Amino acid sequence: MLCYQCEQTDRTGTVPGCAGPLGNCGKDAETSDLQDLLLYAVKGIAQYATRARAMGAADDEAAEFVLYSVFTTLTNVNFNPTRFVGLLHEAAAVRDRVRERYEDRVRARAAQPVEPEPLPGPAAWIPAQDLEGLVEQASSARVDAGLAEAGADVVGLRALHLYALKGICAYAYHAHVLGHGSGEVFAGVEEALAYLADEPDDTEELLARAVGLGRLNLKVMELLDAANTGTYGAQQPTTVRATQVAGKAILVSGHDLRDLAALLEQTEDMGINVYTHGELLPAHAYPLLKEYPHLVGNYGGAWQDQQREFAAFPGPVLMTSNCIIEPHVSYRRRIFTAGPVGWPGVRHLTGRDFSPVIRAAKALPGFAEDGPEEFLTVGFGRDAVLARADRVTDAVKQGAIRHFFLVGGCDGPTPGRDYYADFALGAPEDTVILTLGCAKYRFNRHDFGEIGGLPRLMDVGQCNDAFSAIKIATALADAFDCDINELPLTLALSWTEQKAVAVLLSLLALGIRNIHLGPTVPAFLTPTAVGVLVERFGLRTVGDPGADRAAALERAAS
Repeated sequence: MLCYQCEQTDRTGTVPGCAGPLGNCGKDAETSDLQDLLLYAVKGIAQYATRARAMGAADDEAAEFVLYSVFTTLTNVNFNPTRFVGLLHEAAAVRDRVRERYEDRVRARAAQPVEPEPLPGPAAWIPAQDLEGLVEQASSARVDAGLAEAGADVVGLRALHLYALKGICAYAYHAHVLGHGSGEVFAGVEEALAYLADEPDDTEELLARAVGLGRLNLKVMELLDAANTGTYGAQQPTTVRATQVAGKAILVSGHDLRDLAALLEQTEDMGINVYTHGELLPAHAYPLLKEYPHLVGNYGGAWQDQQREFAAFPGPVLMTSNCIIEPHVSYRRRIFTAGPVGWPGVRHLTGRDFSPVIRAAKALPGFAEDGPEEFLTVGFGRDAVLARADRVTDAVKQGAIRHFFLVGGCDGPTPGRDYYADFALGAPEDTVILTLGCAKYRFNRHDFGEIGGLPRLMDVGQCNDAFSAIKIATALADAFDCDINELPLTLALSWTEQKAVAVLLSLLALGIRNIHLGPTVPAFLTPTAVGVLVERFGLRTVGDPGADRAAALERAAS
């Protein structure tokens, strides 16, 4: 295996990357290889799908399969090789169906009988029949394929495309399960995968198209925002209990609001309390989810602490979408997966039938007593913030608010992430901190106080809510009649996995400069590629939090 898609990448060798038998995320070499092969297979689907769509023979079911398949390959989503064997054979069948649609359309349009020529590369791939054969095939589909011919810069930029597409597909899948699909998004994903299937080697074109993927992701995040708010209502500032309540209990982690809603519906009036964990904290701000009184609070923090937190939780755990890590033996028999998530030996639920989780909750002890009352405030999405826009702009004009710091992104287990807590906690009292993503768990229990009745800490949500943060920034720029880069705003972003890559490209597509990124730069990008991003977009690597804050305030003052 070779995997360097996330911030957990092993950097101790001559060439960065996790190389068998086990990656730092817990993914084994066999699973990693099968994931690479699945990405190769969906490129083959895309080769035919782009042509079929251009001829009016689009297959949106195939596009939905691509979204799901790519999502399963993200960091900390699916570690089950058996599931990938099934997906690989399904991918070949989907590809053949799309090919037939395309070829039928070509024949129908031809003035004379014609037999379309088959496409090369991934489009011609035929899956091996067994696991051993598939793993052998994967050797030619590794992420660094073509390194000797194209060079490290090109291969790294191809990886940038691929990993951004992973994030885009994840966001689009979340929107899709809430009934919000888009032919434009399907077409954009298919076109990008087909482009990679042709093994591009022009670095300038690769960079330009990477920014184009950022624009595609903006459309996807807007679609997801419409799906979330259209289904469950616009987020509202909400106080969320962060300690336990006596009674039977179920813990839900990941990002999937629909899975959470289905579980809440199925447990209504059963006397079972439901808690969110990790990335699902913002669920408490949606009006239609808040209506369930047994959604009692949030338990625990960011994803990397789940082994300790899940072991201490006295009920079953439902893991949706991501981010799972190896379940400890202490809770392995009471954790369940759904959607794209998987772990060998862990029971996987389909069809949103959560009766096994409910039975487990009834059998397990739950919490014997209430915990001390501690609360978090969430729900400062764009509607909530923009409803206070006049107060915000007045506070800036009057000098009460000097600067905004958006401190957001993924948390993780690697060193250097205390930077973000230090950056936020050390912010001057005349500044406001907006937070987005699970990095906030390092400082969101701190009392930051208020400025003129406005909270100094505003929780905008998770990475799935990035569109809200963008709309807030653009609305403030409109209010001050300036460019986003002229706002008193600094972005300090942490990253772990591929959704963060997609969001970063969206910010670059918007022309946002001077983003502080860390705790490390992506291992798949060469120093040359990083240098280009620094030169063209003002991208900055994080350093000392105090010095970075001071420099940001100095830039804003000038």
